[in-house]
Amino acid sequence: MTRGNQQEFTHQKNMKKQTNLVKGKHQDDRLSAAARKQRDSEITQQKQEKGKREEGTQLTPKY
Repeated sequence: MTRGNQQEFTHQKNMKKQTNLVKGKHQDDRLSAAARKQRDSEITQQKQEKGKREEGTQLTPKY
């Protein structure tokens, strides 16, 4: 039954890896939820402004 045992160990290792990835995602920036939300909204606004500028410079209209 070594095959089932190996699958269990692999499953445990993968679960540990996945939880570390999820935890590390928000710990790297060390921001509170409100600060992260503010940062993300600023980034989104910048992307929208950039899109509007690029849309205005196109020669052919979109249909």
